[in-house]
This record gives sequence, structure tokens and C-alpha cells, in this order.
Amino acid sequence: MKNFALIGAAGYIAPRHLKAIKDTGNNLVAALDPFDSVGILDAYFPEAEFFTQPELFEDYLYSLRGTPQQVDYVSIASPNYLHNAHIRMALRAGADAICEKPLVLKPEEILQLKDLEAETGRRVWTILQLRTHEALLSLQSRLRAKPQRKYQLDLTYITSRGTWYLRSWKGRTEQSGGLATNIGVHFFDMLTWLFGRVQQIEVHRRDDTVASGYLELEQAQVRWFLSIDVGYVPAALRAQGKRTYRSMRLDGEEIEFSDGFTELHTRVYERTLAGKGFGLDDTYQAIATVAQIRTLPLSSQASTMHPFLQTVKQ
Repeated sequence: MKNFALIGAAGYIAPRHLKAIKDTGNNLVAALDPFDSVGILDAYFPEAEFFTQPELFEDYLYSLRGTPQQVDYVSIASPNYLHNAHIRMALRAGADAICEKPLVLKPEEILQLKDLEAETGRRVWTILQLRTHEALLSLQSRLRAKPQRKYQLDLTYITSRGTWYLRSWKGRTEQSGGLATNIGVHFFDMLTWLFGRVQQIEVHRRDDTVASGYLELEQAQVRWFLSIDVGYVPAALRAQGKRTYRSMRLDGEEIEFSDGFTELHTRVYERTLAGKGFGLDDTYQAIATVAQIRTLPLSSQASTMHPFLQTVKQ
């Protein structure tokens, strides 16, 4: 049994980390969040210590060193802009870090964390859960069995959010990294994992509710569209009360991967605990990609635009 601590216990994604720690037979000894609405801890680890102040939490981690409760892993589910600082806290406390995506906001921060890994002897792991999805693993096997060529791919992801989103840290680019970073980084990781390194990037739209562009990869030409605006969910689905739409069309064939998400964090934890997790090198390309998407001038190249950019919301 390994000992865990959790940063960001009141957040949206925290329950998946709590479940993964429990399902892999491990123990949570401490949790941190500035908000104290963390009753969910009672459903998983009612004996865990809880802190609202990071200084006291860090002191507690240090106090456990050399004891049976010494923390082996710190799981990080805090706001994106705090990931780098919280990873550093974990490593300096003698623990590995398991950090939500995006691992950090800038690719140069990954290089700095590699230096800290070497200094502390601890590791930084991240959650790239789409790499453990059965449908995508099957697709990867199919692609590797075929001669290499350029595929045509349209990726569309609409995950509707209320007005709270733009009024929270997630709506502030300097804190979340923007829409492509906050809701898209795991898709960009998936694309480079399946189709190779990025060769060209275009950004056609980038605002508070929509991000869209084009990626040229070693083995694919990708038109992508991300949005939190329910108006882009196809009308037939909205009529059924649907507020989310996910589609990946490869050479005209729909690749279905809508289901099977509930256990993916646990699979990532299992890999990490076995020493086969996703580290700094694995996530570098995706972080570098979204950093470019955040700053590139907008392109008006019509031939590479995603069809949804011409959709009139109904």
C-alpha cells in the first residue's frame, strides 16, 4: 500500500483521483484545498487529514518523512496555473507527483521540472487517459498495421458550460491557458500519439467559447474544433437534451470513443504505480502545441478550416 496526498480535493476532477487511489488499494493521508466543501473525502478516506492552507499542508508532508505514513505520491488536481508550483512542492517533500492535464502551461517549465527530477530523485507523472482508452488503443493497432500515409481527420468536441465557466479561473487565459489548453490538451496529446509529431499549426478562431484550427502531423491532416457553447451541439441532439458532442472522423469513418471514460483515471494510476506511467517527455509535444495555439496569429486559410466554423447556430 502506498500513501497519497491530494491537492485540489474540492475540485471537479478530484473524485476520479480519490476513486483511483481507492481502487488501486492505496491510502490517502492528507488533502489540501482552499475551499472546505470536501465531504466527499468521507466516502473514500474519512481518516485523511485536511488543510486549507498550503503552508500547513506542506509542513505536514515534511513531518511524515521517515514515518510509516510518509507520502509516496501527491496527486494534483488544482487549477492549471498552480500545477508547476504544486509539482515542485511534491518533489521537494520526497514524493512523486501525479498531475492532471495540462501538466504545466509552458514547455520550458517541463525542461525545468526535468532538472528538479534529477535533483530530487523523484518523478513527475501526468494523466493522459485517452492513451488507455480501449477504442483508441485498437485504432492505434490498426494504424500501425497499415502502410504509413497521410490520413484526413476532423476532430470535434463540444462540452457545454454555464456562465460560471467564464467567471472562474478556467475563463482566464493566464490561469487556464485558454480553451484549447483547458479542454483540448488531452486531444492534442492523443493526436500526436496516434499520428506523429506536429509539422504545421494554423489557428482559425480563438475566443472565450470557441477554438479551432488545423494541424499537419506526420501521418494526418487534422481540422479541429473545440467549444463550450451549447449552440454548436447539432440541433437534433439538443432536441434530445444533449449538451455534449464528440466526434472523430478518420477518412470519413466515425471513430466511436464516447463511452468507457469512467475507469480511465484508475488505469493511469495502475500504470503509474507499475512504473509505466506517462512522464515529462510524453506530455511535452502536447504542451508545446497548445502553447503555440495560444499565441499564433489567426489564419484565414479557408481550405483547412473545420466545417463547424461555417455552422450557423440555430
